[in-house]
Amino acid sequence: MTDANQDLAELLRQPGPWTTVLRDGRGERPQHEEEARVRAVTDPLSEAGAPEEDVRAVGSALAAGDGLPSPSTRYLLVRDGTVVLDEAFIGQRIGAEVLAHGPAPRILPLLRHRAGAVPYLLVETAREGARLSLREAHRGASGASQEIEGRTDSLKKVQAGGWSHRRYQNHSEDIWEHNQAEVAEAVDRLVREHRPRFVVVAGDVRARQLLLERLAAASRELVLEVDVHTKAEGSDDEALDEAVAEAVSAATGGDIDDARRRAAERDGAAGARGVGEVIDALQQARVDTLVLDARLADAGEDGDSLAALDAEPWVARTELDELPAGSLGYLPAAEALARAAVLSGARVLIAEEELAEGEARDDRPAAEPIAALRWADGG
Repeated sequence: MTDANQDLAELLRQPGPWTTVLRDGRGERPQHEEEARVRAVTDPLSEAGAPEEDVRAVGSALAAGDGLPSPSTRYLLVRDGTVVLDEAFIGQRIGAEVLAHGPAPRILPLLRHRAGAVPYLLVETAREGARLSLREAHRGASGASQEIEGRTDSLKKVQAGGWSHRRYQNHSEDIWEHNQAEVAEAVDRLVREHRPRFVVVAGDVRARQLLLERLAAASRELVLEVDVHTKAEGSDDEALDEAVAEAVSAATGGDIDDARRRAAERDGAAGARGVGEVIDALQQARVDTLVLDARLADAGEDGDSLAALDAEPWVARTELDELPAGSLGYLPAAEALARAAVLSGARVLIAEEELAEGEARDDRPAAEPIAALRWADGG
C-alpha cells in the first residue's frame, strides 16, 4: 500500500456513519461572509441526516480556516462528532462540492487531490549559499527547510585591473565552487533520505551551473532547472510555479501510463479491464494499481452503483451477491472501486485528462477502469 493512503485505510475499517465535506477553502474573506458560507455547508448536512455533533464539528473546523491562500480546497471527514481527517490543498477544487452523510465516507475527492500532492525538493541557490525546502505540490512546505550560508568574502565584483583583477576573480570563483559543493552535499542527502519525485533548481545562473556539476548522478537525474533567481529581491515566482505544475502533471501522467502499460503485459494477463474484471481482481486482492477515468469519478449518483461491504472483499456487484461480508449500501461505482482498492492495499490513480478547446466533458464516454495486477493469470 502507498504510505499516503495507509491512514485512510485504517479509517475505512472503522464503523460509521460518516460525514464527508469537500468545499472551496476560506481564503481572505470578511467574517460575516464566511459565516454565511459555513451555514451553506452545515444546513444541507443537517438536511442530509448528519447528527448535530457532526454538524457542529464541521462548522468549527470551517470557521477556523485552513491557512492557505485563495484558491484552496478543504476536505473533512467526521465521525461521532470528531474531525478525524482534515486536509487542505492549494488550488481550485477538483470535481463537485461534496456534502454527504452515510455508512461509508466519500473518499474519491480526497484521492483526486492527494494524487497531485507530489513531494519535491526546491533548491534556491546563489553564489553565497542556498535555501533548500522539502515541499508537496498543492500543499506548500511539507518538511525540513535548510539555509546554507557559504563563504562571502570576495564575492562582489572587483574593480581592480590587470593581475590583481584576475587574482580576485579566481579567488571568488573558488569560493563559489566551495559553496556549491556544500549545497550539492546537502541536496544529495535530502534526496537519499526523503526520495522526492523531482528536484527544482532555481537561482543565480553561475551558481546553478556549479551546483549541477557537483550533484551525484541520482540527484542530477531528478533535476528540473528553472531560469529564475528566486532569492533576488522582487523576483517573480510565476515561472517557478508553472515549472512545478508541469513537472507534477508529467509525474502523475507517467504513473498512469506505467500502470496502463503493466496492465497490458502478457496480452492483458497482467491486468483487468472494465468494472466486472476489476471487481473480480479486487475481491481476490490482486490489484496493485487502479486507474479510474475522471469522467467516471464525476458521474457520481448519476452513474452506475456498486455495493460497499463492511469486510473483505469490500465490494460487490449487488447486495445479493453471496459473500462473507455485510453490505453498507450502494455507492457510485468509482467510489466503491476506489474504497475497495485502498482497503486492499492498492494504489488509486485518476486520469484527469485535459479536454480539447470547445470540448465538454460529456462529449466523450468515460474510459473503463483498468487495474495493473500483483500477479498475472497463469503465473
